[in-house]
Amino acid sequence: MLSGKRVLLMIGGGIAAYKSLELIRRLRDRGAAVTPVLTRAGAEFVTPLSVSALAGERVHQDLFDLTTEAEIGHIQLSRSADLIVVAPATADFIAKAAQGRADDLASTLLVATDTPVLLAPAMNVRMWTHPATQRNLTQLQADGLRLVGPNDGSMACGEFGPGRMAEPAEILAAIEAALAVGPLQGRHVLVTSGPTHEPIDPVRYIANRSSGAQGTAIAAALRDLGARVSFVSGPATVPPPEGVTVIRVETAQQMAAAVQAALPADAAVFAAAVADWRIANAAGQKMKKDGSGRAPALEFAENPDILATVSRMKAGRPRLVVGFAAETETVVEHATAKRARKGCDWILANDVSPATGVMGGSENAVVLITQAGAEAWPRMGKDAVARRLAARIAAEIG
Repeated sequence: MLSGKRVLLMIGGGIAAYKSLELIRRLRDRGAAVTPVLTRAGAEFVTPLSVSALAGERVHQDLFDLTTEAEIGHIQLSRSADLIVVAPATADFIAKAAQGRADDLASTLLVATDTPVLLAPAMNVRMWTHPATQRNLTQLQADGLRLVGPNDGSMACGEFGPGRMAEPAEILAAIEAALAVGPLQGRHVLVTSGPTHEPIDPVRYIANRSSGAQGTAIAAALRDLGARVSFVSGPATVPPPEGVTVIRVETAQQMAAAVQAALPADAAVFAAAVADWRIANAAGQKMKKDGSGRAPALEFAENPDILATVSRMKAGRPRLVVGFAAETETVVEHATAKRARKGCDWILANDVSPATGVMGGSENAVVLITQAGAEAWPRMGKDAVARRLAARIAAEIG
């Protein structure tokens, strides 16, 4: 429940603005008070009357409102909320926020506040993937702003891809996570999850059986303890948790780049099953049999070692770096050696032999390897493993 919490909701100018009306209703059902700010462009999609009726409060629109500005109203608005939410956050709004511009009420509020901010981006797929938008988002995340979404989906313009605003239920979960009071409040934790896909040709790839279930559970458990979570995920079969910033990647090289972009962080948990190798001579077209009976020669190149790279950072290294070791024999010995080789603080080792049912299953049996030695945990559900690990992380850095 959000009883007693006040959310300052900024509604930007996009077709997804209609979802903000449902978000207001859900927030008030949870007991939150909603103070709405409607941009000039936002008012082209939803009316001040509908927003005000649902929020039960007047809608703020004008930076130069004589009534409120006589008491420096934009400063009061920016400080009175527990959380500022921008939904939809358009490409234009994101650009202005990244530059620190303050030429209307909404952008001025962002510059004038020290309140946490959550953005729900919504825009055309090409606008979302444009380098300028991605640079702006990187800057905002470095400034401490949180993101929820966007999702893949059909656009009002008829195109399909990333850029569709998160659904009200997802935004609500992100709001609850942002307002959670826990031992990791104010901490940023990076989590990697899922497999990577290394292309052989445009339709084939090398992968593994990782479902992403354990990494997803860890991200959710850290979120529940109040952390701001950046979740870098390969193409997992398990959907990402709500209330975290999701960065989707395909290959190990993309994951390495996404991890660097998401830093700095207070802690990093590398639960992804990253492919050790990629195909150096991947074909640009689908390879076909030629009737000779000979298989094509694949040349392998070593992928970047993400865990070792972050563990050995001289500047900006997370206080706590946690790796995973998926083994099929002499688990503790291999994991202990891996921890020393990679330079990380902790390793969670598990036996992924087919007989264990761990890879792709709902349970896990791990051994926590630290400088102090090996600590075997009993077999339990992956959610329980995640909660136990999150509690240990909180005790270490909280």
